Amino acid sequence: MPELPEVEALRDFLDERLRGRVVERVTPVAISVLKTYEPQPSALQGRAFTRVSRHGKFLDLETAPGEADAGATGGGDASGAGGAAGTGGTGGLHLVVHLARAGWLRWRDSVPPGPPRPGKGPLALRLSLAGPEQGGDGGGFDLTEAGTRKRLAVYCVRDPLEVPGVARLGPDPLADGFSPEVFAGLLHGERHRIKGLLRDQSVIAGVGNAYSDEILHAARLSPFKIAGELSEEEVTGLYEALRATLRDAVERSRGLAAGELKSEKKTGLRVHGRTGQPCPVCGDTVREVSFSDSSLQYCPTCQTGGKPLADRRMSRLLK
Repeated sequence: MPELPEVEALRDFLDERLRGRVVERVTPVAISVLKTYEPQPSALQGRAFTRVSRHGKFLDLETAPGEADAGATGGGDASGAGGAAGTGGTGGLHLVVHLARAGWLRWRDSVPPGPPRPGKGPLALRLSLAGPEQGGDGGGFDLTEAGTRKRLAVYCVRDPLEVPGVARLGPDPLADGFSPEVFAGLLHGERHRIKGLLRDQSVIAGVGNAYSDEILHAARLSPFKIAGELSEEEVTGLYEALRATLRDAVERSRGLAAGELKSEKKTGLRVHGRTGQPCPVCGDTVREVSFSDSSLQYCPTCQTGGKPLADRRMSRLLK
């Protein structure tokens, strides 16, 4: 699943290629991909992109106002919306994308002629750009999704805060205002395990399963610790690990093409997805706890005082 660092790299990649370019056509291919119905995606045709932003794990492709927007008003001031701060409507339209677990973006320097055919393949949506003279093949991108569980989501809205997932976002952990005091306030009194709290997008925007494992390993904390019971020293260490882990991942991804980001993410992970391999810090064996639809990885020596965490699913299988 793309998380904050990969989505930030995609934002850079797209912002460089889309600014000033004009939409020729937006073609939804999978019936499940489009989550809004008004405005229609066809309303983007003929509009120029002005910028690409990121809200947590959401990409926001913003276009300039068109003639039909002359009397339109925005969705209000978003300055207090945490991870969606500064996203108020500007009169243009926004194509907001959430890649979910198995979605991805494929850039095309040349788009095949003719509309894509709906089918059982991975293609979910295609956006074509007008050529240099607004009449030729200007390339574009495909949104694809592997597997059968279709969660890739695209929204065409006048304000990104119309997207429920954006409106509920917590603060962005790489924002200038995300201070140690802000972070400590998010954890205060929380009875949830720290692993789950780091992944909760309404608490902190952009962190998923992989980077929460990496952050907790860097902070030398058990994923099962209760967030509100962390000591002041542990909170400080976790804050520093959160920021450093995400910043390092963003820097590693910066400047890479969209097709290279997945492999870069895997090579940069120290414990996530490395069950049975030696911990790069202490050499102990990385262990796993499995859940119904996901798993976490950790190092017992670095994080749990040498004690393996209970894997209830595995325990049931061994009975």
